[in-house]
Amino acid sequence: MIDNTAAFETAGYSSYPVTHRPLRIEPGEDSLRLAWEDGRESEFHYLWLRDNCPCPQCVSSLTREQLFEICDVALSIRPETARLSDGYLEIQWQGDGHSSRFHPGWLRAHCYSEQARAARHWQPEIWDKAAIEARLPSFDYSDMMQDDTVLLRWLRQLRDSGISLLRNTDTTPGTLKQVAERISFIRETNFGTLFDVRSKPDANTAAYTTLRLPLHTDLPTRELQPGLQFLHCLENDASGGESMLVDGFRIAEHMRQEYPDDFEALSTLPMDFYNKDRNSDYRFRGPALVLDGQGTVIEVRFANFLRGPLDIPADQVVRHYRAYSTFIRLTREARFQFEYRLVPGDLLVFDNRRVLHARRAFDLQQGQRHLQGCYVDRDELLSRIRVLERSL
Repeated sequence: MIDNTAAFETAGYSSYPVTHRPLRIEPGEDSLRLAWEDGRESEFHYLWLRDNCPCPQCVSSLTREQLFEICDVALSIRPETARLSDGYLEIQWQGDGHSSRFHPGWLRAHCYSEQARAARHWQPEIWDKAAIEARLPSFDYSDMMQDDTVLLRWLRQLRDSGISLLRNTDTTPGTLKQVAERISFIRETNFGTLFDVRSKPDANTAAYTTLRLPLHTDLPTRELQPGLQFLHCLENDASGGESMLVDGFRIAEHMRQEYPDDFEALSTLPMDFYNKDRNSDYRFRGPALVLDGQGTVIEVRFANFLRGPLDIPADQVVRHYRAYSTFIRLTREARFQFEYRLVPGDLLVFDNRRVLHARRAFDLQQGQRHLQGCYVDRDELLSRIRVLERSL
């Protein structure tokens, strides 16, 4: 019987269920192939296998960090013997006679065939006005705070759709800190740890006025824009001030299909973003759309009011402005805009490196508007998901 937990058989803390067993080995010059009982095949290079040996000589049993360095063996390393034993791949290596034993669930999870890599590649759930109005992810504050199963569902939804609403949140100032810390520590910026979003006479950002805020991502002036943004409504009986949100990934994919040159311009030509605070000076230079190695959009960076002068080759200036205008024009189309009026007890959370947000101007003559906000980095969200998945 194969042990599905493999607590100390892999270089980490996660378990790897065995859904399929390997049936046979086909050794080659530089790699071997495993044929699985469901008909799938995996190719593993000998260098890759030796590099990932999970034994205590190669991986610290205390920290689960790698001790072995692949540069200490020849690039031509080969097995002396390779066999299957109760589903495990066991290898004795030529030269030093080192032995490696690989858990079948771990091997299957880390197969790097094109089919396996494509299946593992994360794809966001993009949305427009109609889609998010039909299924805005909503959770109850008390349920999320008390039940880790609900917490995990909430975090997965934030990861996949980039937006969620917590309802019935305690409106005591500072409650936001407790909510954010259900994920991890809060990211502090020049606006503090928790920041109060309300009109101030000495405002250092348009967010702290009654003015309209155009669609933007927060702090594009930073090398790493904040990940999750939290906006907790404590009071809102002023006239106006409705929130507006647009899925930047949805806009980007629309541009990729309908305006391919504009899409390429925004994902390759750099923009400059400047912070104009009296007491700090943050600047960042980079494209508005960031792609991963597979061409998937993984970050959007936009804020018209924080742009610096364009600094690109002269023959690309008009091209860039055309692409920038296309993006902004699309975000202004009603079919992409989700408008929502926050009420006390609402806590809106969204991916700031994906979802652009805006606010209508508001009037304080007949009421007040007070939100509290904070940031938690995307890394913390993903780490918390993984840790919860180990135990739930």
